[in-house]
Amino acid sequence: MITPRTLHLIDLALEEDAGLGDLTSRAIFPARHRSRAFIAASQDLVVCGGEVAACVFQRVDPALQVKVLVADGTRVKRGTEILRIAGPTAALLTAERTALNFIQRLSGIATQARRFADAVAGAKVRIVDTRKTTPGFRALEKYAVRCGGCFNHRSSLGEHVLIKDNHIAAAGSLTKAVRLCRAAAPHAAKIEVEATTPAEVREACAAGAEVILLDNMTPAQVAAAVKVIAGRALVEISGGVRFETLRDYLLPGVDVISSGALTHSAPAADLSLTVLPSGKK
Repeated sequence: MITPRTLHLIDLALEEDAGLGDLTSRAIFPARHRSRAFIAASQDLVVCGGEVAACVFQRVDPALQVKVLVADGTRVKRGTEILRIAGPTAALLTAERTALNFIQRLSGIATQARRFADAVAGAKVRIVDTRKTTPGFRALEKYAVRCGGCFNHRSSLGEHVLIKDNHIAAAGSLTKAVRLCRAAAPHAAKIEVEATTPAEVREACAAGAEVILLDNMTPAQVAAAVKVIAGRALVEISGGVRFETLRDYLLPGVDVISSGALTHSAPAADLSLTVLPSGKK
């Protein structure tokens, strides 16, 4: 995931944290001072962002040598070493917080996604993310979702048609919004419509929507809507789906469950950097 956008994010983060230099580290350590360090998991987690963290160190100083020990998407136990770093001490410590911020955030999302994926193992349903991501970090956070075993919904507004409640309100009707999108969208594009009531479910079916998103419905309401849809469209569940309620929505006829909790509610994973005492290999 080291793309030009990722490098830009790293540079922004480093400018934010060390744009004026690292007064403490530069005061203590001369340029010739060298150290070795490692980043390890302080909890059981799914690793994500090792290469990004490595890039942070080398962006600060190419003289820093970094070895990634664990591939993204790997489950590890507490105490597992993820990266090893060696080189100029001041540069190593300057990069520490930014590197940890990236790997902690991304590993947190991957770990969260793994919990969701494990909870639906064996079910014929996909758990997907949403666009509720940290501004600028969407590609990285959606990559973390995949590393955790879940799937991505659209990454931008331009990927496919999704007619939501405000589109319907502004257009005047669901049917009109579908008709206009059908006329403008590429021939291969599917039309997805958000429905919040039984009447909207029926209207979406009549309008020919290929995907119907049942928004903020209870499991009982979902079951009733699935009967109305009767296989005429793919069924997506969204709105307030949390880990605690996830299995309540594993109902026959449900194809996709989308949850913003995969990203916006994922706690940062606990990882730490330890500098080895001088002379210790």
